[in-house]
Amino acid sequence: MAKVGDIVRFLNSTGGGRVASINGNIANVVDEDGFETPVLLREIVVVSSGENTATKSSVFGPSTKELNIPAKTVSNKSQDIVTQTAKEPEPALQVEETPGGDKLNIVLAFEPENIKELSSTVIDTYLVNDSNYYLFFTYMTRPSDSSEWTTRYAGTVEPNIQLYLGELLRESINEFDYIALQYIAFKNDKPFEAKQPSLVSVKFDNTKFFKLHCYKSNPYFDKEVLVIDFVKDDNAFKEIKIDSDSLEKELKSKVRADKAIRRPVVKHSEKRNNDIIEVDLHIAELVDTTRGLSNADMLNLQVDEFRRVMDSNLKNHGQKIVFIHGKGEGILRQALMKELNYRYKGHLVQDASFREYGYGATQVTIK
Repeated sequence: MAKVGDIVRFLNSTGGGRVASINGNIANVVDEDGFETPVLLREIVVVSSGENTATKSSVFGPSTKELNIPAKTVSNKSQDIVTQTAKEPEPALQVEETPGGDKLNIVLAFEPENIKELSSTVIDTYLVNDSNYYLFFTYMTRPSDSSEWTTRYAGTVEPNIQLYLGELLRESINEFDYIALQYIAFKNDKPFEAKQPSLVSVKFDNTKFFKLHCYKSNPYFDKEVLVIDFVKDDNAFKEIKIDSDSLEKELKSKVRADKAIRRPVVKHSEKRNNDIIEVDLHIAELVDTTRGLSNADMLNLQVDEFRRVMDSNLKNHGQKIVFIHGKGEGILRQALMKELNYRYKGHLVQDASFREYGYGATQVTIK
């Protein structure tokens, strides 16, 4: 086990230095340039103990090149992760360019240690640089009610490397409404095609951390992971932004131009999961098109579907019904609670299972 003062190297990325302090299972490692990096104790290996390094000329211990750090590398051709694990010192990491690697592919991935216990398990964060470029990057998040970002990790990742960024702290999940990656791509000691520096911001539904179906197989990982593809073949992720006022005006003009416009077909959305009826009230589950519908029209359709399901089950005492309304701005949930407090009062109302539905569902038990 590493101690304060020990010289260590990282197991899953290039780097190392002297242990400056230890907090719980996190060691703060200072490299030869004076930069401090928090690392899990299980992700470092002791090169020499503090007692045996008093005569070293550098207060930060040997350089990262002298430490011979093993690293996880990405094979661009086979899309497999190859882990180099060395018991004896090896030469410093050599950059081997891969065919097609001159196009940037950057992935942020979240890997749970126990995918069957998403409500409590540790979730590890990785950045995959599947390219022949070095990346100087900053990984940031912010909540939807703030314009200020929090830096989660900043540093440099080598070409064709999977870099461990640390554990996702559960108390900070509410700050993950937006996730951003700012990066500059470059090569060392050789000519290269310049890439445009970029800031890529993604609006993220943080309830996905607790939904099993959001974790899927990925060519870079052995386990199922939740991923964000920030850059694919040099193309950065771009959100489709919709101006609601312009959209509403456009819809109204089309209605006026086409008096014979077809109204959307309303579908029933409930399904049974054991003894529970699940009702998905997302508008895409209720109609085949939203053409010609205002926000008020869509809300009325959702409330009508809620009333239909409630009315058809009023005699089924003990029946549990889960209404999936989503997190959103809470307008639909407020409308449902108004119905339950006045039109359908007396029934048992509670938040649905957080593990199964996240924040966006309400369970009603018929009395």
